[in-house]
Amino acid sequence: MLLGAIAVPHPPLIIPEVGRGQEKGIQSTIDAYREAAKWVVEKDPETVVVTSPHSVMYGDYFHISPGEGARGDFGNFRAPEVKVTVEYDAAFRKQLCALADKEDFPAGIMGEKSAALDHATLIPLHFLQEAGFKGKVIRIGLSGLSRRHHYHLGEMIAQTARLLKRPTVLVASGDLSHKLLAEGPYGFDPAGPVFDERMQECFRDGDFLKLLATPNALADSAAECGLRSFWIMAGAMDRRQVKSRLLAYEGPFGVGYGTAIFEPGERDESRAVLDLYEQEQREKIASLRAKEDAHLALARASLEHFVKRHEYLPVPQDLPEELTGRHGAFVSIKKDGALRGCIGTFLPTRDNLAQEIIYNAVSAGLNDPRFSQVTEAELEELVYDVDVLTEPEPIDSPAKLDVRRYGVIVQAGNRRGLLLPDLEGVDTVEQQISIARRKGGIGEKEKVQLYRFEVERHV
Repeated sequence: MLLGAIAVPHPPLIIPEVGRGQEKGIQSTIDAYREAAKWVVEKDPETVVVTSPHSVMYGDYFHISPGEGARGDFGNFRAPEVKVTVEYDAAFRKQLCALADKEDFPAGIMGEKSAALDHATLIPLHFLQEAGFKGKVIRIGLSGLSRRHHYHLGEMIAQTARLLKRPTVLVASGDLSHKLLAEGPYGFDPAGPVFDERMQECFRDGDFLKLLATPNALADSAAECGLRSFWIMAGAMDRRQVKSRLLAYEGPFGVGYGTAIFEPGERDESRAVLDLYEQEQREKIASLRAKEDAHLALARASLEHFVKRHEYLPVPQDLPEELTGRHGAFVSIKKDGALRGCIGTFLPTRDNLAQEIIYNAVSAGLNDPRFSQVTEAELEELVYDVDVLTEPEPIDSPAKLDVRRYGVIVQAGNRRGLLLPDLEGVDTVEQQISIARRKGGIGEKEKVQLYRFEVERHV
């Protein structure tokens, strides 16, 4: 059975041999870590499951470490003398993999790149063993899959513990924002403190719905590394009352460190968090679709028609006037708050804007090389944006650009890079041009012709 969980950070300098005095700057975190480790040992688990952002990570698969056991040290941090050795729980791993196989869930032991324990696993195990833990371990890497997948993996971990009658504690290893201070190693982003405040509230209140609903854009801007670990942890306590304690939070070096304890109680159907989240998403998408204009409705209808029938949607006979002209257009598709595909044309290539949207919507869903093809099962979860472009005009100076008003095209010979205007995280003309150069495979010092264009955005 799942006895509980702890959420812990993994700054290497917390180990005295690594920090060499710097660790005194996060003494509250050290004290909280020891309290959390003591709590785990008092629960007397046979197995500890560690979810690590720094184990091998795949975009579409959760890696569960194979073998009889593993070891690791802090040699990468100038302290090779600090070592940790663990025995893996082979029976737990076998049962968890069997559950995954039965559901065709993407998790298992394939694809190991290094058997050595990573620092996000080493640090919590160091504190646990220091507190007296002598049990077995399961190490699981995170993935690029959805929050639903991470949450369900947590459910399967708890199910495995129940089936084996194995007293188990889950350790969700993860730092918070890496962008709290301008003088920190990763710089500052306003999203950093916002994200960390949200995590503190979630930890303090045991608010797993708020945790699961954390916007991707906020997490990305904050440059966090622990959110997926925390989603797995939440899933492990699905439909359970939870007593939570935030033991410490601090971020003096520009990275947020949160330490918390979560103890599950009685079954509570009101805490079916994934179901609640998905219901909220369905209601949100229904509301968005009720307000769709002609551009958005056409993009959605186009992709849905092609995925279901494998043919392009015929151009409607009664086109609204705004779809009859000729313009370039970009169609962006999002799922669960994250980009799912984006393809467009900066000059018109079809007879009218309606055709431009129809063909680009299909390309965005099926032909964006960054993503797998959209499946029919996903269609109900997708949200669309359509950007209609004015004809690009050549300009002779970056001074004639404005990142909020104008998109940019950078051209050198037959190589061309384009960037839309008013994009999150692109705050200067220099950034805009640099990104467009990279997209076009154009060197930073190559001579280029600049073009600007405006966008009519439909969201």
